[in-house]
Amino acid sequence: YGGSAACTCTNKTMSNSNTMQVSAGILIVGLGGNNGVTLLAGQIANRNNLSWETSTTGRISANWFGCLTQIPPRGIHGGVGYQGRIPGLANANHAVMGGWDIRSTKLGQALYDCRVLEPDLVRQVREEMDKTEIMEGVWDPSFIGESQFETATHVVSGEDNSSTRTRLERIRRDIQTWKEKNNVNGHITVIWSASVERPSEAEYKSPDDLLSAIYDDSNNDDISPSILYAVAAALEGCSFVNGGSQNTLSPAMTCLYEQSYRKPDAPSSSVLSKFAPYSTGRAYCLGTDYKAGQTKFKTAAVEYLRALGLSPRVIASSNHLGNNDMLNLTTKKTLDAKMRVKSNIFGPWQEKDLDHKVSVMYCPYIGDEKRDFVEYTSLGFLGSHHTMVTYTRCMDSILCVPLMVDAAIWCDYFVNSNLSAGDAARATAYLFKVPEGEAKGSDPGFFYQMKQLEDVLDKISCEGKHGDDVIALGVSKGIITEEQAAALKGLTS
Repeated sequence: YGGSAACTCTNKTMSNSNTMQVSAGILIVGLGGNNGVTLLAGQIANRNNLSWETSTTGRISANWFGCLTQIPPRGIHGGVGYQGRIPGLANANHAVMGGWDIRSTKLGQALYDCRVLEPDLVRQVREEMDKTEIMEGVWDPSFIGESQFETATHVVSGEDNSSTRTRLERIRRDIQTWKEKNNVNGHITVIWSASVERPSEAEYKSPDDLLSAIYDDSNNDDISPSILYAVAAALEGCSFVNGGSQNTLSPAMTCLYEQSYRKPDAPSSSVLSKFAPYSTGRAYCLGTDYKAGQTKFKTAAVEYLRALGLSPRVIASSNHLGNNDMLNLTTKKTLDAKMRVKSNIFGPWQEKDLDHKVSVMYCPYIGDEKRDFVEYTSLGFLGSHHTMVTYTRCMDSILCVPLMVDAAIWCDYFVNSNLSAGDAARATAYLFKVPEGEAKGSDPGFFYQMKQLEDVLDKISCEGKHGDDVIALGVSKGIITEEQAAALKGLTS
């Protein structure tokens, strides 16, 4: 879960041309968790060009490896990497970061405790991180594992915690205050990176029903904290990314994010008007559950097997680690939410002969280092068996943080490009185990989903402000560099 922290970095920088740098905002629910502190440490390291000693590979310099929006294309054919290729893509070094957490542990101390990054790097960023303010988190103990109760000391209380409506209003005030205090001038994305919740039993047919349930102080519906964060983000014009496995997103939530619902002229008798003033700006709700490690490779590997003409029959996988997220999953009610998404990633293919099994284990000694094993058994020519095994080790937060960065940067870029919610969902489907909204039920193949991203970026290039500019289109496609584009424009001027 989370409280809220605002990073001490500035959100505006001056370029050589003295133009103001517009910076995206990133608010993390669960900022003090392994993902949140790793992301903050990474930004500080990159912004300050830090380097540090390691025990295995010598001295390392800060980088954004793994963040597709932050690395340039590589190789003579470009390869994956969009920084410098897509005009207007935000630089994560300039993002303003903050968040919420139900634990009061200082962020530098939390980074030290989680043992994800090298000690020499932790030493260099710890003091700055410890100065970061953390906002109190909204929580409901019935939604998370009992293992989290003891440390939940930094929570919204008193009148602000008296009803779902007051809790929602508190989150909205937090967003407003944080935005004003940090002079955030770009699009803000709220990211759920807190403990996985058990599934909510509340179901709503429309955003009116959802808002009515929240507004009614006597209502006892099963409304989770993640739902409140998502609704607050929508009303404040922020995008929301569900990085957890719980059922935060729904058709009613998706409709709430549509601009056609949040009209500026809502009648005074409407439910929406009770939450005025509210934002009418474009925003997206994306999810569910980051497809970071084992699951992402599964979708690529099975796509590869299918491309060979083989018929995958059994995918048996296990992973074990010992971080707090896995500790929370030792409670059956939260484990069920995780297994719901991990076991259903191939559902859209509707292959009844594909037997997909998943097991997860909590091993405290392993810490954040996820270790996974997957065996793929397929039928080949004349029914002969084809068996392939993969084994992966990597810090879980090192896998997840780049997806958090990319989700926020894409939201900022897509809002600025006036992209529809459906296209945004399809373009970011590769980030999630179970894509939601108009991407729900889409082909789960990793390379197919990457093609969807490319198709949407092509659409923006052709229909956006550079639609008639062949030179700009060449830059966006990686055919020519920004310098070459400037030279060509000089020839035509």
